[in-house]
Amino acid sequence: MTLDYLTFCHFVVYSLIMIKFEWMEALEMDRTITAIVPVKGNSTRLPNKNILPFADSNLLIHKIRQLKQVEGITDIIVSSDSDEMLQMGRKEGVTAIKRPTQYADESVPFGMFLEYISDEMPNEHIMWACATSPLVEPYLYEKAIKTYFDKLEEGYDSLITCCPYQTYLLDEKGPLNFSMGLSHKNSEQLPMLYHFTNGINLAPKVKLKEWHYNYGPNAYRLLINKREAADIDDVYDYEMAKAMYAMNDPKPTR
Repeated sequence: MTLDYLTFCHFVVYSLIMIKFEWMEALEMDRTITAIVPVKGNSTRLPNKNILPFADSNLLIHKIRQLKQVEGITDIIVSSDSDEMLQMGRKEGVTAIKRPTQYADESVPFGMFLEYISDEMPNEHIMWACATSPLVEPYLYEKAIKTYFDKLEEGYDSLITCCPYQTYLLDEKGPLNFSMGLSHKNSEQLPMLYHFTNGINLAPKVKLKEWHYNYGPNAYRLLINKREAADIDDVYDYEMAKAMYAMNDPKPTR
């Protein structure tokens, strides 16, 4: 083995070590997060749903106050086409950005909205924090943030919250995930599915524009319980969320 070859090997090993250290240092420096609270002025299924009464305020203010308790969030931004909602955000001490009409009336694809919002956001990572997920508490955001950065190092590209889901599903042709007759199974024996809750989405800002989506193809699934998964789309969701808010969570995700 020649000296030149040994020198080359040492150089390669040294270079790889330096690249790893530089990558780890860059990752450590770039752990800044913008929590975005996207709220539209109009809602088809449940009018004014983002500012419906909840707890001791309304859904939007409740969400802002939850986020302000979370360690690891660099900035909180309310994005809305509603001046009323933007003013609520400012009164709570967070940044409020007026959303152009075309990005609020669903006349353009969601991916185009993400291109726009990515350019408006500071920091290296974006966390989607919907007002309509009022039972995502500060402890869960903190767990998600820690898990997100750990999972990025393992090769995942983003993080989403999911709730395990086992139930009987049918389409117009019949059963999708179960069999009738003697092959019938109890629900706990059905294949495990996962309900995407839209409670927490975490991803690098630069990737949102590439994916045209707010999480990636290799997202880590942080499993949460049914209370934490509450997502308000209609009046039934709203009433259930209020009822669950009043209960003590027997098994919080910690």
